[in-house]
Amino acid sequence: GEWVDVVIDDRLPVKDGKLLFVHSAEGTEFWSALVEKAYAKLNGCYEALSGGSTSEGFEDFTGGVTEMYDLQKAPSDLHSIIRRAVERGSLLGCSIDITSTTDMEAVTFKKLVKGHAYSVTGVDEVVYRGTPTKLIRVRNPWGEVEWTGSWSDNSREWDSVDSSTRSRLQNRSEDGEFWMAFNEFLREFSRLEICNLTADALQNTQIKKWSTSLFQGEWRRGSTAGGCRNYPASFWLNPQFKINLQNPDTPGKRDCSFLVALMQKDRRKKRREGEDMETIGFALYEVPNEFLGQTGVHLKKDFFLTHGSSARSEQFINLREVSSRLKLPVGEYIVVPSTFEPHKDGDFVLRVFSEKPASSEVLDDNIAANLPPEEKLDESQIDAAFKNLFRQLAGADMEISLKELQTILNRIIGKHKDLKTDGFSKESCRSMINLMDTDGSGKLG
Repeated sequence: GEWVDVVIDDRLPVKDGKLLFVHSAEGTEFWSALVEKAYAKLNGCYEALSGGSTSEGFEDFTGGVTEMYDLQKAPSDLHSIIRRAVERGSLLGCSIDITSTTDMEAVTFKKLVKGHAYSVTGVDEVVYRGTPTKLIRVRNPWGEVEWTGSWSDNSREWDSVDSSTRSRLQNRSEDGEFWMAFNEFLREFSRLEICNLTADALQNTQIKKWSTSLFQGEWRRGSTAGGCRNYPASFWLNPQFKINLQNPDTPGKRDCSFLVALMQKDRRKKRREGEDMETIGFALYEVPNEFLGQTGVHLKKDFFLTHGSSARSEQFINLREVSSRLKLPVGEYIVVPSTFEPHKDGDFVLRVFSEKPASSEVLDDNIAANLPPEEKLDESQIDAAFKNLFRQLAGADMEISLKELQTILNRIIGKHKDLKTDGFSKESCRSMINLMDTDGSGKLG
């Protein structure tokens, strides 16, 4: 959620005198390999960079928020969404899905490359034979191999638009950039990714900027890891954040457009510890009238049992980030980010991008166990089974080591099926011994 400076040296991994990973075709440029090394250091190692998606790279190098669209299920206003994204200086990429490894970089009949990352550089609308026609401009980063269908560089469609439009839009050079009819773009390409940039990543002062809010949070087993709405008894325990949508997109209307993005932190680093991405998502709820304008209100279980969500992420999925473009009436809303299942530990960043300024705040709630007063027990009240287990493990010296303490505690909690825990770790038991080990023996007696 914040910019990080990464310091590296210029030693790069090679095999037989050749760079192992990212390298230039000429072999005389090293900036890309150095950037990759810094990225690997940030994530723990080169191996941690395997897999991933275009959106992860977009976000890590720009600090932006990415939204993804399946073009077979494109929203009706996608052309307008792309136009506004271009106006805001967003980065846009599109691609054609492959069905097998033999499809990778295969060229279609109309010269589109499968499994290849294209960039979207603009949209426009022209009058073609008396009918408004939506166009989109796409670029192949190879700088060659261009679309040869309708509205391509030398197609006949350009002859049927007025000369001023033709001179403004038509490009006859073989530079990898070309126009397509928008309906053909939706048919030929499979997916579109839009990386919306924050104000600090934009240098052009004329570009329209998003209003952004950023929250840091965590899910902790036993306190703030409540799981999704499928777990009504614990869902309310999740962190809650309030956003206040005050300014509609259009004067006189009530709807506000905004993006919500939930990102898991440092999951690539934890691959070496056997951890992977959690399944995550979020839901939004309208703040009830009795709490409007109040601060620090953490909604309780009864509220979520009786109120439905106003909006939510399209799905819970095990990706690094889940994001959705939403539109809701002016008002105050609570965002509840969660893992799908409860009792999952993790750190996260929640970001909200709104087209007009919106205020936000974290809703804190101190969650603590309501414990009864500690009772003093004499020898006769100690459970006989526990005393027997202690004697068996402690031996003749009646002292227990770290391993023995771990065994005792885990046997005891193993009898309580209502406790959701993986048991006591060695580190936890070592800390307990250190607290009460007065003679420095490393044992308890």
